[in-house]
Amino acid sequence: MRKLMIALCACVALGTSAQAQTVKDFLALVTKKWTTPFEPFHLIGNIYDVGTDGIAVYVIKTTQGLILMDTALPQSTGMIKDNIAKLGFKVTDIKYILNTHAHFDHTDDFAEMKRDSGAQLIAGERDKPLIEGGYYPGDEKNADLAFPPVKVDRTVIEGDKVTLGDTTLIAHATPGHSPGCTSWEMTVKDGNAERTVLFFCSGSVALNRLVGHPTHPGIVEDYRSTFAKAKAMKMDVLLGPHPEVYGMQAKRAQMKDAAPKPFVDPGELGTYIATLEKDFDVQLAKQTAALQKQN
Repeated sequence: MRKLMIALCACVALGTSAQAQTVKDFLALVTKKWTTPFEPFHLIGNIYDVGTDGIAVYVIKTTQGLILMDTALPQSTGMIKDNIAKLGFKVTDIKYILNTHAHFDHTDDFAEMKRDSGAQLIAGERDKPLIEGGYYPGDEKNADLAFPPVKVDRTVIEGDKVTLGDTTLIAHATPGHSPGCTSWEMTVKDGNAERTVLFFCSGSVALNRLVGHPTHPGIVEDYRSTFAKAKAMKMDVLLGPHPEVYGMQAKRAQMKDAAPKPFVDPGELGTYIATLEKDFDVQLAKQTAALQKQN
């Protein structure tokens, strides 16, 4: 998936007409995986996966109800609701819906899930206008990237906390992938141990323009600051908005084979960020070269 996103970025840098075509081509490639069903499962501590084979959606169980993190494409709304029910939970038990970033593949179901649950929607401060406008930043009129607008009940910045019952999540501003990209940290009990978990927002370039007319102001600096911040974090468990970020399918298979704690890997975040940073440098160089060629 990441290779597909990276390849697409080179085309995006070529101009609007190329972008329009490549977005459609890209969506045609990934939609099948993004909507393929996946059985829900207990991931670690009080965290459960209720998403698809290609988009991660999490439920966090607390003593006062559920926290839902992100959603998926509208074709998967029914499946996600069914997955929640398979775990013995109810949609109406969802009290908070948290967002990592305001892109359609993670926000498309917000309006329906918020309506059906009555939950409050919480998102990064700089992503609020995107969510309430239902658009991709810098490409506001592109219907292929649009999603149903929905009211954000609360915004968060670096260090803000969201608490429900016995569970607290800490917001970390990790902009770049979107202006208000927010990674969420929490601690879970894992047997006799405590594990720090990071739901990393994202750090891929994806459809973003880094030069010329950037997707959002200060985007290059945003990415750089996020890489530096994430490299300094010490986390036991890395989770992300797409399963391939942390090898979910392979680790899930290991759980079936009774492998000991496959999701616990303190070095995984640093390794992943190093890969993202390298990819970013490549894309920045390609987009810069393409812009210079145009001029």
